[in-house]
Amino acid sequence: MRNSARKQLRNRSVKSRLKTMEKRYTAALTTGKKEDATTALRSAISTFDKAVKAGVIPRATANRKKSRLTVRLAALK
Repeated sequence: MRNSARKQLRNRSVKSRLKTMEKRYTAALTTGKKEDATTALRSAISTFDKAVKAGVIPRATANRKKSRLTVRLAALK
C-alpha cells in the first residue's frame, strides 16, 4: 500500500471521529444538560488535539473550532 493511500485512510478516519465528537457535543447541548455537554466538550477537545498531533488538521483550525464549541457551552447558562 502506498504511503499516500495509507495516510488518506488515517486522515479520513480521524476526520470522521472529529465530526462524530462534534455531533455528540451538539446533541448534549440541545438536551440542556450542562454536565453531559461539559464531558462531551472535553472529549471533543482531546480529539481535536490528537488530530493536530497526527498532522491531520492545522493547529489554527483546531483552536478555532475548540473556541467556538466552548463559547456555545458558555451561552448555555
